[in-house]
Amino acid sequence: MLAVTNAFEVVAEPARRSILDSLVEGPRSVSEIVEATGLSQPNASRHLRILREAKVVESTPEGQRRLYELRPAGLAELARAVQELPRL
Repeated sequence: MLAVTNAFEVVAEPARRSILDSLVEGPRSVSEIVEATGLSQPNASRHLRILREAKVVESTPEGQRRLYELRPAGLAELARAVQELPRL
């Protein structure tokens, strides 16, 4: 299991937080993540690899593409709760 401090280090990067925000609504392909976040495809893929290695997201093949989703389900709930916090 990923240590809490390591998990926060992984998700502290703004591009990765943007990816996680896009995955709160459900699984997405890289192209859908690129469209939702404005990241380039190579940049999104690099950040997805880091998130996958940290076991924050998982990917499953679907035809010729891969779908990425939050893992575990509790992370999705945490992300939703954080989104509801007031911005400073």
